[in-house]
Amino acid sequence: MNRQGGIAFCQRRGAISAYNRTNQFVQNDTSCAAAQDDRQCIVCGMFSAHFFAWVDGARYERCGTCGATFLNPAQRLSSEAESAQYRLHQNDPDDDGYRRFLSKLADPLLQRLPLRAKGLDYGCGPGPALACMLSEAGHHVRLFDPLFFPDSEALEDLYDFIVCAEVIEHFHRPAEEFARLDRMLRPGGWLALMTCFQTDDERFAAWHYRREQTHVVFFSEATLRYIARQYRWRCEIPVKDVALMQKPCDAGAMYRKA
Repeated sequence: MNRQGGIAFCQRRGAISAYNRTNQFVQNDTSCAAAQDDRQCIVCGMFSAHFFAWVDGARYERCGTCGATFLNPAQRLSSEAESAQYRLHQNDPDDDGYRRFLSKLADPLLQRLPLRAKGLDYGCGPGPALACMLSEAGHHVRLFDPLFFPDSEALEDLYDFIVCAEVIEHFHRPAEEFARLDRMLRPGGWLALMTCFQTDDERFAAWHYRREQTHVVFFSEATLRYIARQYRWRCEIPVKDVALMQKPCDAGAMYRKA
C-alpha cells in the first residue's frame, strides 16, 4: 500500500486514538458528542456528516450525501506516528506479486491511454512500482509523494493521466485533494484510482482495511461516482476496487468561459 504523509495529505490536529481492542461496534450512539449531524463531509464538502460507529475506541462518521465513511479527524495519528508507519512499508518495483496486484489498475488504464502519454504517480510511496510499469509501456511518468518524493514542481504541471494506487484512503482533506487532481488533469485525461471499496456496514468493525491505522477515509463505489458527478468526470469501474475517471474533453473551453 502507498502511504501519504507530509504537506499534501496530512495536516494533523488532535492525538492518537485510544484503542481498547474490544472490537466494540456501536451504531446507535445517542450521546451529545455523537448527535452532531450537521457537520461538513471531508469528501464532498456537504454539511451532512453524522455519527456512524464506534470501533475499538475510534469514532467514525458517515456522510449522508456522498456516503463516505471517515475517521473523526481528532483521532488521526500524529504526523510523526504516521510517517513512522509509512517508512515500515516495503513496495519493491521488482516484486512480481506486487506488480500483479497493481495490474488491476494498470491494465485497464493502459487500454485507454494514447501513445507516449504524460502521467503522474500521485502518492507513489518509496517504491514506485506502478510508475515503472507504465513507463515500461512507453509512457512518461512523473513522481510525487509528500514523504518520499516531495517534488512540488510536479504539482504545477498538466497530465494526460494521474494514478493513485492505494492512496485516497490516506487523504486527510479529500475534497481539496480531488480539486487539485482535477486541476492537474488535461481535458480528456484519466484519473485512475485504486482503493478497497467499502461494501458491508455489518463487517466494518472487523474489516482489515479499517484496521490499518493510516487509513482514515473509506469509499464505496457510489461515493466515487458522486465525486465524478461533482467534476463532470465520466466514471468507469472496470474491476472491483478500481475506478477510472475521465475529465470531459470540453473542460478547457468550459473553464476559459468561466
